[in-house]
Amino acid sequence: MTTSRRKFIKGIGSGFAYLSLIGTYPRLLWAKWHTEAFQSENYEDALSARYPGMKIEDSKAVKLKAPKIAEKGSMVSVGVKTELPNVKSISLFVKKNPTPLSASFNFFDGSIPDVKIRLRFGETSDLVAIVESGGKLHRVEQLVKVTIGGCGG
Repeated sequence: MTTSRRKFIKGIGSGFAYLSLIGTYPRLLWAKWHTEAFQSENYEDALSARYPGMKIEDSKAVKLKAPKIAEKGSMVSVGVKTELPNVKSISLFVKKNPTPLSASFNFFDGSIPDVKIRLRFGETSDLVAIVESGGKLHRVEQLVKVTIGGCGG
């Protein structure tokens, strides 16, 4: 079976159209990127940029798993888990890092809020996990001591 030049060019054009549609589709699904929060240089500014005007309460419903002493600050395994209903987001802050907001995860309804990630610590610092659930912010903190520098050494 032979293919005419016209069908071939039409097929390539359709392929490019589909690829461009697929390429722009994730932008529609992605949540708003919190540029100001990720670029803030201190914890309070990052927190207020990420969650403007919301009150925070300490919570035992949020479980934070991180080592008390990290041998290398360049790769610290961290986990956050909660049984709170309707979790919208989980954000992780390393207070003494040059940019404290280290990670932020958004969840769809029905998602299981269980996050595991490796973070960089520039020095010994408090690790703060903030969970947004039911219009409230729930916080848990833990000090992580770093024996060998991470962000630069």
